[in-house]
Amino acid sequence: MDMFTARLDSAWAWWSAAIEESQEGHWVRDGLERLVMADIEAATNALHGGRPAPFTEDSWHVRIGRIANWAGVLRLAARAGGWELQPVVGHSPTHPAGMAELLSGIYAVGEQGEIWMKQLLKGELPPADEIAKAEGFLTGPGSIEDLELFFYD
Repeated sequence: MDMFTARLDSAWAWWSAAIEESQEGHWVRDGLERLVMADIEAATNALHGGRPAPFTEDSWHVRIGRIANWAGVLRLAARAGGWELQPVVGHSPTHPAGMAELLSGIYAVGEQGEIWMKQLLKGELPPADEIAKAEGFLTGPGSIEDLELFFYD
């Protein structure tokens, strides 16, 4: 399995674990967690105008920048809440999963965006299918963009 596929699969697994814990009532977000999630939503507005991913009509810099933006936002969010971002590839989320696991899962994709941006600045184009999958993870129906809809608290 290539590194991006492992990263994306692990991101979904960690995200799913946190959402499942919340929906089963094992993790009930506190006030700080709700505020941080609202700030993440505001800071990562994809500005896609309702267009579905992939955003092939946008430049590589915009597409990759949109993904990479998540990494910095999530690092700030983790620091603000005192949560530690953890590597997700090759690791299972702890149980009960909560905010640290949720942020770590999403961070894995944002961090990949930062890697792609460094490559792009060297003139290396990332695989278009991987960019599209990352965009689909972060934006659109059922994605991280709709995160708040998955919480029942």
